[in-house]
Amino acid sequence: MRRMVPSEAQVLANLRRGVVDHCVLAALRSGERYGLDIARELEGTLLAGTGTLYPLLSRLRKAGLVTTSWQESSEGPPRRYYRLTGDGDAALQAFEAAWSPFRDAVDGALAGGGGTRSEVERRGEGPR
Repeated sequence: MRRMVPSEAQVLANLRRGVVDHCVLAALRSGERYGLDIARELEGTLLAGTGTLYPLLSRLRKAGLVTTSWQESSEGPPRRYYRLTGDGDAALQAFEAAWSPFRDAVDGALAGGGGTRSEVERRGEGPR
């Protein structure tokens, strides 16, 4: 039986699924933003395309992590702006707390150093 090796694009798509929501929340940390501005900032490695952002923003809104408002635009119809909620900020903080040790563990594993134990566990402060 022949095994399929995932392509770089498939690996990237899987990685995006776990982090892009939080990258959008981080983009809103500085204040209210228009969806297209967020898309332009994240498009490429973090966001496959503008079309993937709006369903994501809708999920974040339904989850109570962002709120929206409509604002008039001098360049056309009113625009929907997105803003981080208190719950969104808490979710972002929780992600940030988990991200550094996770990233370090992945980097360690890829470098051949194992990377499975956290710094806290190495200092002897973690679970035994």
